[in-house]
Amino acid sequence: MALPTFSFSTTAEEVADIFASKIRGKNVLITGTSLNGIGYETARVIAKYANLVIITGYNLERLKLSQEALKKDVPGAKIRSLILDLSSLAAVRKAAAEVNAYSEPLHILIHNAAHGGGDFKLTADGLEIQMATAQFGPFLFTKLLAPKLIAAGSTSFSPRVVFVSSEGHRMGPGVDLDNLAHPKPEMYSNLGAYSQAKSANILFASELARRSRGKIHTYSLHPGSINTNMVQKEHNRADMVNFGVLNPDGTLNSKFPFKTMSQGAATTVVAAFDTRLEDQSGSFLWDCVVANEKIASHSADKETAKKLWDISEEIVDEKFTF
Repeated sequence: MALPTFSFSTTAEEVADIFASKIRGKNVLITGTSLNGIGYETARVIAKYANLVIITGYNLERLKLSQEALKKDVPGAKIRSLILDLSSLAAVRKAAAEVNAYSEPLHILIHNAAHGGGDFKLTADGLEIQMATAQFGPFLFTKLLAPKLIAAGSTSFSPRVVFVSSEGHRMGPGVDLDNLAHPKPEMYSNLGAYSQAKSANILFASELARRSRGKIHTYSLHPGSINTNMVQKEHNRADMVNFGVLNPDGTLNSKFPFKTMSQGAATTVVAAFDTRLEDQSGSFLWDCVVANEKIASHSADKETAKKLWDISEEIVDEKFTF
């Protein structure tokens, strides 16, 4: 059967239904699954067919709300919750140990979580919180889960790791490699930190694809502009207005090409399951199709990706080998 051509308007439900046979039997872990977010919608449509969907969050009460809603939306789905604070390396190690103790294999890891932005803030590890949540936490988490992912592979299946990035990576000059270990508040801006974090997603995905040599297939993506919790946060309003997403009164700018929540989650589901991506590991997706030409030059640079990898190994104090 010929597969359809996906586009801006494709929904996550449509993608999941098309690749239902590929989702069946799979165990999928998705970070950042709060209600009214694309991570939740991703979990919801995958849960229709998957063997197990593991949802994560750092707030137990919000995680419970997501789990209850998923079980209501998808009766019979097997949902497991995992406390995961990606801004804390100690918390990441604890969560990874819990996943590695699961009896089930792990087939797909989706890095959807992001920090909500705001003023300059250091984590307990002395890292800028947006970059910690987008890069160093996911780097360590992926490193610790890589053996479990690789073990789930077979001659007919390659495990996948998906990174939800953004076109926002193009709003800045890329990752400031010199100040990652010792971030300076005087050099901080909310939008700048967001742009760097999303650039790091793309660089990590491409370098993981190169280093894993086919053992893990990786993809990064721009989900589109969606009216999620992050857009609605008060401390992000000025930036959202400057970027043209919101009007000065906080309402959505009708001239901006907004997607529905389901359309916004569609590219993630494509990255996780579309069989046409098998020989395109490391690619960047936009509107559900490969669009490497849309990566800013600073985020497509192989030497930058290698340097970010090396710095990340130093910061998390772990060597990532295959």
